[in-house]
Amino acid sequence: MTLPATHIRRLLGWGRVLARHGALRLLEQSPNTPAPVRRLCRIARFGTRQPAEPDYAGAFRAIGPAAIKLGQTLATRPDLVGEEAARNLLSLQDRLPPVAFKHIRHEIESTFERPLEAMFAQFDPEPVGAASVAQVHRATTTEGREVAVKVLRPGVREKFTRDIDTYEWAAAHLEALGGEASRLRPRLVIANFKRWTVRELDLRREAASASELAEQMHAFAGYRIPAIDWDRTNGRVMTLDWIDGIKISDNAALDAAGHDRKELASRLVLAFLNQAISGGFFHADMHQGNLFVEADGTIAAIDFGIMGRIDRRARAWLAEILYGLTTGNYRRVAEIHFEAQYVPSYHSVDEFATALRAVGEPMRGKPVSELSVGQMLDGLFAITRDFDMQTQPHLLLLQKSMVMVEGIATQLDPEINMWDTAAPFVRSWIRDELGPESAIADRIREDAETLLRLPALVRRIEDRFPAKGGAPEPPPLPAVELMWERKRDASSGNWTGYALAFAAGAGVTLAGSLLGWWG
Repeated sequence: MTLPATHIRRLLGWGRVLARHGALRLLEQSPNTPAPVRRLCRIARFGTRQPAEPDYAGAFRAIGPAAIKLGQTLATRPDLVGEEAARNLLSLQDRLPPVAFKHIRHEIESTFERPLEAMFAQFDPEPVGAASVAQVHRATTTEGREVAVKVLRPGVREKFTRDIDTYEWAAAHLEALGGEASRLRPRLVIANFKRWTVRELDLRREAASASELAEQMHAFAGYRIPAIDWDRTNGRVMTLDWIDGIKISDNAALDAAGHDRKELASRLVLAFLNQAISGGFFHADMHQGNLFVEADGTIAAIDFGIMGRIDRRARAWLAEILYGLTTGNYRRVAEIHFEAQYVPSYHSVDEFATALRAVGEPMRGKPVSELSVGQMLDGLFAITRDFDMQTQPHLLLLQKSMVMVEGIATQLDPEINMWDTAAPFVRSWIRDELGPESAIADRIREDAETLLRLPALVRRIEDRFPAKGGAPEPPPLPAVELMWERKRDASSGNWTGYALAFAAGAGVTLAGSLLGWWG
């Protein structure tokens, strides 16, 4: 068990890095920062020189791999870190200097217990990408397939475990301070972060996620997930098909190749909605470096370490919220928040609807280029405090992904209207999943399932109450007292008399002795 002094030492060290990048200034100035945290910030920045403009992304990058992942998570929480910091953290790219090839070779050969040449005919020692968790190399299998090989950095699991241990300790103490810190539920935020990270540190899980998403999206034209080479995949190494394409952020190359950027932007948005709302399983790390456009215009996604899930009920609420905001039905949006228990019941539905209107109405009637999902989310975050809305950790990845998708889509097509693009899909899904036809179909399915269970129920009843045999039912018989039962009763009565006589005699004898009757 890690000592508190060790946690404090790590936090102070990280705090000094944050201070040198000016990243503690906003935390110190916030009225919602607990006094003990403010004092710790002052200690951490003592003697440091701070820049005029804070660089939050640079600070997290300087701290290390786990901090980079944490910074990307905090980018989804403007309510926790502030809008300025959240916007800066959105630019945080997961890039680190590569590990020497000899270490990568050792990782592959030790985990498969085979020489590298037995699996790959060619293996490029120079990585095509190096991130905090793993790096990727291009290779050719012995069968001649072009593949990408993702290998975990040596020692990365141990480092992440150590850092997350301190994150959990700090979050627990922060939440224990109560007030705003408690409402924001930092322990759950770190718990979700830990769960995502653990998934990233097991490449078999990532491979399984890629395979599941590929099955879910197989009918969606123009969007591809590379196939997994399971024979060359384990917990520390993942092999998948190589993607030849243009980075989706390279507008000049896309134009030169003749791709329709407006159509690409619309298809990307619909692909995300298909994943999140229709399937409930979505790629939650859709930044520019993880999306490519192939020669035929197909959007290809990579890096499936961070995936999000939403159950059907939450998807229904989400769809109705999005559609309500696009149509101005703030009352229904407010009702959904109360039905989902996102807002405590002691608040007024009407008051919450008015607060939502204050967020949504300023955006209505403006040019399409000025509408923003990110702005809408920021506005929604701003009213959470007034209505005691606790953080919903299961929606954090969704919020992060929506902002990412909007950013890429806007880069491809500055005139895109996310609401207009999403509305037909959402309307169709609501009609199919929540309309009267769907309700009738659900009822028929549930009733059919109930009817199918009846035979088993009848069999269980028969087992408990078996059928009568072939003999006729006997007539009622009179009660007859058995003679040994009579003798037993009589003998028990005699013994009772003897006991009473003995007790009476003993009492008389004792009384006579006490009174001196017996000389």
